[in-house]
Amino acid sequence: MSTSAQTGTAAQSETVPAPHAAPAAPAARSGKTFEDLFGELTAKVAAGAPGSRTVELVTAGAHAIGKKIVEEAAEVWMAAEHEGRERTAEEISQLLYHLQVLMVERGISLDDVYSYL
Repeated sequence: MSTSAQTGTAAQSETVPAPHAAPAAPAARSGKTFEDLFGELTAKVAAGAPGSRTVELVTAGAHAIGKKIVEEAAEVWMAAEHEGRERTAEEISQLLYHLQVLMVERGISLDDVYSYL
């Protein structure tokens, strides 16, 4: 048996919650929607809001934003592996923010993305 096959077998015998387990009841929504956030970010960039991290990132360009996306994606993964639902949700929100900042910087609309879903 190959090493990778052995590793796969060992991983299957570990006690891990099923990924399809019923999620906990959602908390009351107090934040904004994906669409709300996109509108807010677009407006900040259009206004050149002074002191805005969003404007700063868009000015820095796709490379700087891309580095943040990679960083946040890794943090999502680590939170999912080692931390709870709330921490994972927080990291996902930060990843979504940076993805939207890149969308604004590149001139990609929500409809552009939705057409691929």
